[in-house]
Amino acid sequence: MNKKFLTMGCISSLSLAMYSGCSDSTSAVDFYNVTEEIASSDSQETGSQEDPTSSASNEISSATSSATNSGNVTVSSSSEIVPTSSAVTASSSSIAPVVNSSSSTIPSIQSSSSISVAQSSSSAPVTQSSSSTQPEQVSGNTGERPVITYAASGASATNAGNCVSVTGGTVTIKCGGEYDFSGSYSGSDAQILVNTAKTDSSVYLNMKGLTLTNTADAPIYIQKASKAFVVAKNGTTNTFTDGSSRTKNYTYTNDSGEAKTDTTGACIYAKDDLTIKGEGTLIVKANYNNGIHTSNDLKVKNSLITVNAKNNGLKGKGSVEISGGTINITTTEGDGIKSDTEDATDLANGKGSIEITGGTITVTSAFDGITAANAVVVANGESTAPSIKVTAGGGQNCLSLNTSTTGGRGGMGGFGGMGGSSCSTTESMKGIKGDSSITISGGVIDINSRDDGLHSSGTITLSGGTMTIATDDDGVHAEKALYVKDNANVSVTIAYEGMESPDMNFEGGITSVITTDDGWNAAGGTSTTSTGNTGRGGWGGAGGGMGGSTGNLKVSGGYHYVYVGTGDTDGIDSNGGISITGGVIIVECRMNGGMGGMVDSDGTTSITSGKLLGFGTNNSEEGTQYSVNFDTNSYYGTADIAFKPSFSGSKMVSSVGKPGVVSSVSGMTKTCFGNSTDRCVYTK
Repeated sequence: MNKKFLTMGCISSLSLAMYSGCSDSTSAVDFYNVTEEIASSDSQETGSQEDPTSSASNEISSATSSATNSGNVTVSSSSEIVPTSSAVTASSSSIAPVVNSSSSTIPSIQSSSSISVAQSSSSAPVTQSSSSTQPEQVSGNTGERPVITYAASGASATNAGNCVSVTGGTVTIKCGGEYDFSGSYSGSDAQILVNTAKTDSSVYLNMKGLTLTNTADAPIYIQKASKAFVVAKNGTTNTFTDGSSRTKNYTYTNDSGEAKTDTTGACIYAKDDLTIKGEGTLIVKANYNNGIHTSNDLKVKNSLITVNAKNNGLKGKGSVEISGGTINITTTEGDGIKSDTEDATDLANGKGSIEITGGTITVTSAFDGITAANAVVVANGESTAPSIKVTAGGGQNCLSLNTSTTGGRGGMGGFGGMGGSSCSTTESMKGIKGDSSITISGGVIDINSRDDGLHSSGTITLSGGTMTIATDDDGVHAEKALYVKDNANVSVTIAYEGMESPDMNFEGGITSVITTDDGWNAAGGTSTTSTGNTGRGGWGGAGGGMGGSTGNLKVSGGYHYVYVGTGDTDGIDSNGGISITGGVIIVECRMNGGMGGMVDSDGTTSITSGKLLGFGTNNSEEGTQYSVNFDTNSYYGTADIAFKPSFSGSKMVSSVGKPGVVSSVSGMTKTCFGNSTDRCVYTK
């Protein structure tokens, strides 16, 4: 009903001015464009669009039956029409996709209901024309959706009109609209090339069981389009494979009249906005560079997508938005999901960002798992929550656990002798990296990385979602500020340092960190490693430690657990001050050398409220310390807080009075950290 109503409204007065106001094209006014955009909000979003003119054309005929032909609007009762850029022809049956042409002559109407434009490699393809007289169509145009079928000899097309040209295995799309593809073909010319005016309607490439292998180039190349959609239709499997090298350069003219030279840099390669959707399966085998790439914005709405790429798996230079689908990405030399515009204006306008609000995503990447030149946002969508699993750089494999029975994390054992020694790679192999910021408010995220789990050169804000991180470097690292609040649940199961930032703010949530060095480190400056973490996208720094840096750490809410291994280690460490005004904090520190201990501050330490309970093997520089022998068999604390330690020692820090054995935790509230069922704190 909406489509009929709008179409009638646009042409009811038969005024060219009114009709032009309904069209988004100044060079090609046609009913196909109008109805295609109207339909895009419903049927196209699901990947199956009904004939955009079948119901509207009768309304048009009825509304104009008493009018005379005038201006640039022609009313016809023939069974078939072809729109042009300077004249609009209404039909009682069907309308073909718009032909991009500056011609002022209406092409002849033909009676054929279907066409075949399959051509041999020596045949000249149908091309766009800017002459004053439009070339005659290959055959009639019924307005039915064009269908392209691949076979061993190449491609053939029906219902194509002037919108499709075929030369062997190369299919060129020249009009907005929907196109159906199926079959199988392999060759150096196996390619779907889209070149439509930016003012034209969107292009939908409906994949209905297509296997296309280009041995020398990209099987899909979106050279120019308003927007392009690759739609994997329900129940079909569609596989695209590209060549391992490139020798071809493409030359074309953009809508601004500028000459462009291009080489395809991905298996599915687009210069303009690209959306992947549908209920079917899409398999991408990228042997040359990226798997799916667009120079503008990339959106993934659904589909079962598998990408095996030499370099990056998914790349939207302008942005990447994922709202659904099951996505499996494997890269051998690059990042998993990437947005990396370097344009300052684009960055200021929010480009270079990645937003994930749905889908089940698995990334196994040689380098960074998910990386953006600007912001990374992970949030729950309207009806779904994203699930993300990242293995970056081969995963955490350097730091190890001590299985000695003399102490440490109960059944897991503790870290042995690793204090102060990071073994992170000099390459950037981070789980999730957002150069300006990372914001996580929902979803389930599992990161296993050689480098930092979460890393930002700006701010990290964690307010929701469940995160599990294993890394050979920092679990969470923000170079400007870190905020943990609301319903965030963060578990760093192994790391060099658990969380690090010059400005740390724990306002809520549940966190757990198990580390070989400092648990929390409020410090700014260069790398935590002895040689600096330089190299590909790394955050650099020469020399070791955080000497000369400053920091500020505040705790006002939430439940937090910190465990650090042996050596010169600190549970909570600040190169500036520490302020605790709320929350519950459990610290287990097995420091056996140096200074620091459970709580260490280079500035002022203020503990005015909240509940802090620390267990150590050495003295603590800050906090109220007590000499209390403890073991792994009993709960220790006060009437307000109790915890069963994972190792034996003789030093405790408490903000709620002198701790001792708690005989019973009955009636107290139990809060567990991470995925543990026994690493839990009891509070009143």
